[in-house]
Formats: sequence, C-alpha cells, structure tokens
Amino acid sequence: MKTKIFSLMVDNSAGVLSRVSGMFSRRGYNIDSLSVGETNDPKISRMTVAVSGDDKILSQIKNQLNKLEDVRSIEELKYGDAVIRELVILKIKADANQRQNIISIANVYRANIVDVSKHSIMIELTGNNNKIEAFKDLLDGFEIQELVRTGVTGLVRGRIEESE
Repeated sequence: MKTKIFSLMVDNSAGVLSRVSGMFSRRGYNIDSLSVGETNDPKISRMTVAVSGDDKILSQIKNQLNKLEDVRSIEELKYGDAVIRELVILKIKADANQRQNIISIANVYRANIVDVSKHSIMIELTGNNNKIEAFKDLLDGFEIQELVRTGVTGLVRGRIEESE
C-alpha cells in the first residue's frame, strides 16, 4: 500500500470540509491525515490530505477530488520535491530525576520544551513522520501521558509563478 499527500486549494466557505470528507466516506476511503487552514487569500483554504491505497484507489481519489465543485486545484506533495511537516505535542510523566534525560533527548531533535511541572514535561516537535517516530522511539521507557499530532502539511519547493 502506498501513501500520497494531496494539497488541495479549496473555496474557504461553509460546508467545504464536509463535502470533501463526505466524498471519502461515501466511497469507503480512509483519510490518514487532514489539515486545513486559510491561505494568504481569505477566500481560499489549503487542505492537506494524506491517503493510503494501491495505485488504482489513489488515482480514483484524485479523480473524485477533482470533480468536487469547491476544489480549485490539486497538487501531490512528494518527499524531496516538497517541504512536508507535522507538529506533535507530548506530555511525558517526569520526576526531577528523569527530567534532564528527557530534555537531552528533546535537544538532539531540536524539540521545544513548552511546559514543565512537578510531575510532567511537555514537548513540541516539528518534522516529518520519520523524525517524529524516531523521537517517540527514544522516549521508550518514559510514560507518555498525552500526545496530539496535527497531521501533515506542506508546500512544493521553489516554484513561484510570476504574474505579468
């Protein structure tokens, strides 16, 4: 099974997210990751959708998305050709003795310590999926109390269209 990440430019209006996600549920496709936000044009939102399947299913998904009235354009984000990132925030149980070990691991990954309490430490990390999973693997042995991930988002590298 392959994973593809699609960057959709969509109308920034009520119901667009529902119509796009509805297309997936009606056809029995699963969304691995979804993030949406307004662009520099308040009339347009960028929706980043990660999906998995074989070549036929992934092609069908792209074709079905293209048919939606609210979708203005679709671009596939490919590793190497695009900057693709995700944010994860973790709350880790930590007493005074464990805190420095956790901070050392966070520093190696250029993660930020965003909160420290008597019994826990909260860390935010931005990176690709491999970086986040490797970071979590190094935390094996520590108790992750809570974790939240944003889902992937990204932009294609380098190209800027010049207007005349």
